[in-house]
Amino acid sequence: MPDKPRVLVIAEAANPEWVSVPLVGWSLAHALREEADVHIVTQIRNREAILRAGLVEGSDFTAIDSEALARPMHKLAEILRMGSGKGWTIVTAITALTYPYFERLVWKEFGPAIRAGEYDLVHRITPLTPTTVSPIARKCGRAGVPFLLGPLNGGVPWPPGFGDARKREKEWLSYVRGAYRMLPGRAAMYRASAAIIAGSRHTQSEVPETYRDRTFWLPENAIDPTRFNRVASPYAGGPLRACFLGRLVPYKGPDILLEAAAPLLKAGRLELDIVGDGPMRAALEAQVRAGEFGRAVTFHGQLPHQDVQDVLASAQILSFPSIREFGGGVVLEAMALGVVPVIVDYAGPGELVDESVGYKVPVGTREEIIGAFGTMLERIVADPDALAPKSEAARTRIADHFTWSAKARQVRRIYDWVLAPDAGKPDLFKSMRQS
Repeated sequence: MPDKPRVLVIAEAANPEWVSVPLVGWSLAHALREEADVHIVTQIRNREAILRAGLVEGSDFTAIDSEALARPMHKLAEILRMGSGKGWTIVTAITALTYPYFERLVWKEFGPAIRAGEYDLVHRITPLTPTTVSPIARKCGRAGVPFLLGPLNGGVPWPPGFGDARKREKEWLSYVRGAYRMLPGRAAMYRASAAIIAGSRHTQSEVPETYRDRTFWLPENAIDPTRFNRVASPYAGGPLRACFLGRLVPYKGPDILLEAAAPLLKAGRLELDIVGDGPMRAALEAQVRAGEFGRAVTFHGQLPHQDVQDVLASAQILSFPSIREFGGGVVLEAMALGVVPVIVDYAGPGELVDESVGYKVPVGTREEIIGAFGTMLERIVADPDALAPKSEAARTRIADHFTWSAKARQVRRIYDWVLAPDAGKPDLFKSMRQS
């Protein structure tokens, strides 16, 4: 087994200057350079940002120009989604239709080198969605080069009772999302994958049972310690400080939070920072005025990364009642600073938080979540000294398992297993469960 395996990393979305999936793609691909001899293949739109990040085109990365199809299909997706930041299922569907063209160009460029054995592994990082088929998987299999898929994430079902939020998010296509299982080439892709990385337990459950023995649970998000390097202010008396961080849209639940926290805010026992912007902002500001606790709530709007950290680090808890969060990157960012998360036990955040590092309330109807979240906040405010050990445990968990360097080491263990399976399938989170 080579000291550093030669890996062709396919990350169609990988951009150090963007957020969400492109930042995940870039962060993981770049971190893997510490563990493997990596060449990154990405889409042409990311070229300039990657050059500014210091990588050398040709030796470190290759930018594939698939704009002939990608550009018009992106414009079509923007029209069909009916609003900026909405209709993500539509965007995902368009990606599933156009992505194979990108891989066709990748194979045209790198197929001869793969067949010649110049790479030990081929790893597709993005797209993250499991609805997108990779034709390259079968071609790598025929060439005798292992293909890795993931992290895959997405498609978490909307919980019952949130049909109105679903409509406001223009997620009409989510009602028929399951049709992706009939896409041509999906089963062949799984058969040809030497390892499948699932970014959530839900996605892991969607992998056909036949391939579960080669599936790993590995949340796709992590943090950059250079961006999140503050330590949260410990509680020192007076009102407890909470922070909400995210887009102000229905499924994130900022209105749920304000309603749940209203008695504590009005009584001066809790103060709340809201960081982020979105279509709900005016209604939320009106909700604060109507509740007569305006001075206890501060709307910061959209902030640069460094300023986000400064606001977050001034809080003791992250109050985040999102009801449909795939990855939960904001939860990891809070934990990195020692800000204790208070979340709804559903999807991504529910997989990242346990009682040693934070607080969870059961998912339910809107009214049930409001009641449970309010009760939990009351409990925390009544016993703020309980936050200190959770804060320390949260910071330790992030340092051990959820930095990008730690993520790269975890993926390297998967690489090693693929190249030498007789060594036994690795348990990536054994130490976290034992702690």
